[in-house]
Amino acid sequence: MDAAGKKIKILTGALCLIFLAALALGCASPFSSPPRQGDRIPAPGDENAREPIITLYNKEKGKVEKIKMEKYIEGVVAAEMDTSWPIEALAAQAIIARTFTLKKIQEGGVKKYNTDASTDEQEFQAYDASKINDNVRKAVARSRGIVVTHNGKYINGWFHADAGGRTAASAVEGLNFTKEKAPYIHSVNDPGFKSSPPENRSWKAVFPVSEVRQKIQNSLGRDPGPIREVKILERGPSGRVTKVKVGNLALSGPSLRLALGSEVMRSTLLTQFKVSGGRLIAAGKGYGHGVGMSQWGAKVMAENGKSAEEIIKYYYKDVEIQKVWR
Repeated sequence: MDAAGKKIKILTGALCLIFLAALALGCASPFSSPPRQGDRIPAPGDENAREPIITLYNKEKGKVEKIKMEKYIEGVVAAEMDTSWPIEALAAQAIIARTFTLKKIQEGGVKKYNTDASTDEQEFQAYDASKINDNVRKAVARSRGIVVTHNGKYINGWFHADAGGRTAASAVEGLNFTKEKAPYIHSVNDPGFKSSPPENRSWKAVFPVSEVRQKIQNSLGRDPGPIREVKILERGPSGRVTKVKVGNLALSGPSLRLALGSEVMRSTLLTQFKVSGGRLIAAGKGYGHGVGMSQWGAKVMAENGKSAEEIIKYYYKDVEIQKVWR
């Protein structure tokens, strides 16, 4: 063996000894990601609560970072809402994002990366630190530590762009969410609909039926068969489509939207749904699942002098707004 080979063998042996020693001491592998901080997340009503430092998987950098909660919320607000909008609309977004984050961390965080949160929108929520401006900083500072609770627990902080005139009556109607009850969700008129961009007020999407069949198979693992006909089977109280039949397969409206692409099939508040000339034609109004706070509605309410707290209490019923840390 040459000298270089001996050095490699010695180095490898040394690393093995370090690894075994770490295991013997009950430590994590030196190659694993930093431990989640979820056990330090304060519960509502904790009088000794402090702003937590969380672990965040940064998808763009491909690494795990530690970040203060309020700094993280700045990046979320900057990504999720137009940073030029009124402070109170941005503050409402901050409160909802903070609540969403705390609840998700309590539920186990992002298991894929063993972190509390992630900048991957498919795993958690949008995040863009490059868009943070003074408006965002003011909104997050104004709402520092404020969260939304129901019966002493963090709510699911659902929000969407535009409710199409009226928000969903339940999480089941808008999201087909059945994991737990969410009695704080109710249907209200959305004041932002008329101010929303034209593509939200009225949209249309066209898909070849072969593409629809493949997308449903990829998303749900079930084959609807040849698609010659589609039908709306059920609508919820707010008018959203909750159940459809595509070819031979019955599925929920939200499931179809996710399969086809939520940015293309912009909502389940459908005004047209048919097959014509080998294509599925879907048209509707609104943008998003319609559950919880409408962002365009929050903007209009803030412009009309409503506070972040008033905006939240309009979109969520029987909730408490409280400051968890100073």
